[in-house]
Amino acid sequence: MEDKLKIAKKGDINAFNDIFKEYTNSLKPYLYRLLTNREDVEDFYHNTFIKAFEKIGTFKGDVSQLKSWIFTIATRLVINHLNKKKKWKVDAQDKCRDSLVSNPEVQQSFATAVMKSTHNEYDVKEHIDFCFTCINKTLAIDKQVAILLKNVFEFKVQEVAEIMDKSHGQVKHLLVDSRKEMTDIFDGRCALINQNGTCHQCSELQGLFNPKADFQRESLKLTMVQAANDTDSNQLMDLREEIIKQVNPLKAAGTDLHDHFMQHMKKVNELD
Repeated sequence: MEDKLKIAKKGDINAFNDIFKEYTNSLKPYLYRLLTNREDVEDFYHNTFIKAFEKIGTFKGDVSQLKSWIFTIATRLVINHLNKKKKWKVDAQDKCRDSLVSNPEVQQSFATAVMKSTHNEYDVKEHIDFCFTCINKTLAIDKQVAILLKNVFEFKVQEVAEIMDKSHGQVKHLLVDSRKEMTDIFDGRCALINQNGTCHQCSELQGLFNPKADFQRESLKLTMVQAANDTDSNQLMDLREEIIKQVNPLKAAGTDLHDHFMQHMKKVNELD
């Protein structure tokens, strides 16, 4: 790839395209977790490509640093965009769920979307990923970015600092704060790990879209659920993040269902 980088830096768009495609499978899911809209993902992916190609001649690093450089461009484009958007509230999922469960017309719109989809299965692991994205969206933008880069996409703290144009200490502070905020929210809401949790969305959606499956049996297969009674909150968050890393939200079995659900949530909560 080093040779292609040299060619790309001379203005060869085909060489640059070959390089850029190497990061598609991580960049697009990263963009989706922040933007929660497939069309926006394509737009920002394209804009990142254009801006990166325009600047590739100024890139001073080697191939090992190229991924961080591309993510830097994408991240700054997204942050500028999200700064103009409303912050999500913790109960955004509740409002969407209530709208779905209580309104036959909304249920029909979901059923139609699922019937037309080639990705229309319900999976508990994928729903945990979906919930992680929703809860992360309630945080300040810098915290969203920091926890995704470090804990999901596995950049080093120093790399995250460079991507976000912050100090090493600032990033570590963001990571501690974002982790605590998300853990506190999950502790109080997630019925999978807390019998008093307010959110039973997993089981309700399973009943609507996959009624023949045994939700309890499937959920008990999750290490996170098995460990809930004797594991502290931080360890449960670790287990949750291990699940997240295994899911590509744009290619998962239930991706169309979750995307439809995400767009309806934005509409109900007036987030666009």
